[in-house]
Amino acid sequence: MTYELSLVGAAIAGTALYCGLKRYHSKCLVKVYGTETSHPSTRALLNEYCPSLTSPTLAYMVPTPYLPTGILQTSFCSLQTLKRDTLSDIAYERELLTTPDQGTLSLDWYAKDAQGPISIIMAGIGGSSYEYHIRCLVKALGTAGFRVVVMNHRGLGRTPLTSPKLYNAQDTSDFTQSLHHIRDAYPEVPLVGVAFSMGAMLLTKYVSETGSSSLLSAAVAVSCPFDMLLTGRQLDRDSFLNNNVFRPLVVASQLRVVKRNYDMIKSDPINFDMEALLNAKRISEIDSLVTARTQGYKDCWELYAAGSTTDYVDDIRTPFLVINAMDDNVVPPHSLPIDKIESNPYTALALVKHGGHLGFFTGLKPRIWYLTPVVEFLTAATRQESKPKL
Repeated sequence: MTYELSLVGAAIAGTALYCGLKRYHSKCLVKVYGTETSHPSTRALLNEYCPSLTSPTLAYMVPTPYLPTGILQTSFCSLQTLKRDTLSDIAYERELLTTPDQGTLSLDWYAKDAQGPISIIMAGIGGSSYEYHIRCLVKALGTAGFRVVVMNHRGLGRTPLTSPKLYNAQDTSDFTQSLHHIRDAYPEVPLVGVAFSMGAMLLTKYVSETGSSSLLSAAVAVSCPFDMLLTGRQLDRDSFLNNNVFRPLVVASQLRVVKRNYDMIKSDPINFDMEALLNAKRISEIDSLVTARTQGYKDCWELYAAGSTTDYVDDIRTPFLVINAMDDNVVPPHSLPIDKIESNPYTALALVKHGGHLGFFTGLKPRIWYLTPVVEFLTAATRQESKPKL
């Protein structure tokens, strides 16, 4: 009798576990926002060619079991920056590009001699081509037949700072120059763009500013902070993630650039307070001391308010996919312009329940989930030689 009761108890426990896991899995279904009222549209493109986002059986982002929250996902991503494995082990070929003010950008190429479309990638604030998630995407795109180039901003990714001007996510001129340089070298090759975090905000601004004249056939923005004022406040508040992981890493990367290029930055006619800059502890401090002043704003908060890209969504005329997570601690879901995305046939949003900021790790052995949807979408968008017209 005891044995039979044990079997019954085990069966009940097993059934409860199965049902619980099934419910959890169902909540990890990817939610896609985008208009289907006009055809073709970016949403229609996803429905036809991107099963990882739209298939009832495949469109799930189930987080790694020991990374079930946004804080853990974001923290894990930050700790993987220098990791090398078979998914990320690549070698770049560097090209330097001089700007009109004698600044320097670096273009890190992978699979440059391939015959496929060219994907241009931008990292987030303080990031570069050397970050783990960037290298993983570069290799995934290269394996899919793309030529890939990562644009490193001024002073980042071991790029020499040759003018006092520093990178900021509201100025699209460097990215535009890089695109024209690549277009001039490869006039018949489709160009697509992928960008992360602050880089994604800059990419959003570019495709909005250029409208139907964009040089890109398609673009993807991952963990994009559309409402920069809200994101700035999120980053400035005290929390475990901000105080111990995200803010220290970003500030440290920015201050490394300052220390390496102290004399060049100090030579700027604006006459920055270098002592205060070197002692900055918050991203908002750095932006108030440098970025806001170079753009003519009194402080970072005025800069952030002016730099938000929510209203830019209306003017996008390039197939544009946004990938964000509901538990993103830097870009909360209520800051996403879902109504605008749904009303513009060129734009679509893939929103997952778990993923954090730039995390999106899935599987027992963590791997980056969004690599597959990005490759699917860009492959579909470049099937034709010319830019698809929606």
